Amino acid sequence: MARAIAALDNAEEPDRETLKGAVRELLHALAEKAPGHTVEVRVPPYGAVQCVEGPRHRRGTPPNVIECAPIVFLELACGRVDFADAVRAGRVSASGQRADLTDYLPLVDKDGEEPA
Repeated sequence: MARAIAALDNAEEPDRETLKGAVRELLHALAEKAPGHTVEVRVPPYGAVQCVEGPRHRRGTPPNVIECAPIVFLELACGRVDFADAVRAGRVSASGQRADLTDYLPLVDKDGEEPA
């Protein structure tokens, strides 16, 4: 993950494998920080998790879905981009009453560590 964050800091895009590893690690961190099954967070093509406490989704398309590109998810997770700003700018698709990750972001600080 540190290499992916360093690439962002240098205004570069991380290579595909580095980005994939970082996204998957951060999705796992999100699921741990916000356990539950109310919101599905999708970062195609690298992964998806269900998180946030509340009603459990069982079949079909979940009622609360957040989707974004891998770079955007990395920026959100590292605190480089505000969730609400990213939604307003159309960089994040968020549908459903509970489709908001503001309380759970950032997941890591600028060094890739959990924020204090």
